[in-house]
Amino acid sequence: SMGGLGAEVAKNLILAGVKGLTLLDHEQVTEESCRAQFLVPVTARGQNRAQASLERAQYLNPMVEVRAYPDRPEDKPDDFFLQFDAVCLTGCSRDLMVRVDQLCSQRNIKVFCGDVYGYYGYMFSDLGKEHHYVEEKPKTVKPAQGSSDGPEAKKAKIDPNETTMVKKTASFCSLKEALEVDWTSEKAKASLKRTPVDYFLLHVLLKFRTDKGRDPDPQSFAEDSQLLRQIRDDVLESLAVSGDLLSDDFVSYCFSEMSPVCAVVGGVLGQEVVKALSQRDAPHRNFFFFDGRKGNGVVDYFGPN
Repeated sequence: SMGGLGAEVAKNLILAGVKGLTLLDHEQVTEESCRAQFLVPVTARGQNRAQASLERAQYLNPMVEVRAYPDRPEDKPDDFFLQFDAVCLTGCSRDLMVRVDQLCSQRNIKVFCGDVYGYYGYMFSDLGKEHHYVEEKPKTVKPAQGSSDGPEAKKAKIDPNETTMVKKTASFCSLKEALEVDWTSEKAKASLKRTPVDYFLLHVLLKFRTDKGRDPDPQSFAEDSQLLRQIRDDVLESLAVSGDLLSDDFVSYCFSEMSPVCAVVGGVLGQEVVKALSQRDAPHRNFFFFDGRKGNGVVDYFGPN
């Protein structure tokens, strides 16, 4: 969707010079979307968000073919998603993200998901079971044959001025696998201490979106806060993890898309898409979580080792 995060990702990819970019969003421009993102003009209130973003998005880079569709992503047939090299889903339901991820992974299409809720943000990437990429490494220079200046001279040295490209492969799990971790298993229990609480917060916020068909709204702060706490209790119980993982005050920090958080998460997401398509540099596996209160990002990995 073309909310605050979607606009940041679109801007970053267009400026990076991808061949083409398609915007898909069925929502209308509201006062909040005018504040949350910079591609829609203030005069576009009531218009479709994707179409209202098109002119400014195209203006960023005339060399990129930008298109906009005003349709609901859920209503799009499979073929629509299969025409792309990469699909990035923001502001979507859990069911849609899982469906598109499963569909695209069968065709080796890269899938990215992301959202911003107040101070919190996350991204998830699924680049397939075998993602090949190259990484630049400093070159190791072997000593010349016959060198007899003692043991030090016989050691391989790293030359900082010369680099070499190393081919590597990374394996990714699906979004479904990442969200359906069995926390009663010994392996998962052992990794619980390393798992950021943001992972469990994501479960709560996705469940809220499924139940209400929207995200927490500042206009109904008291009611939504109560519901968020109730969903937290239900979600943590269903995952069989401690109810103390998310303290009551988490609700104060997950309302609205905050522009600075959109900028950080959108920067990381855009960069990951470019890295995946160019097959250069090590990708994030699989989650990147950001907490704007602490100003830090955490990368965490779920799936086959």
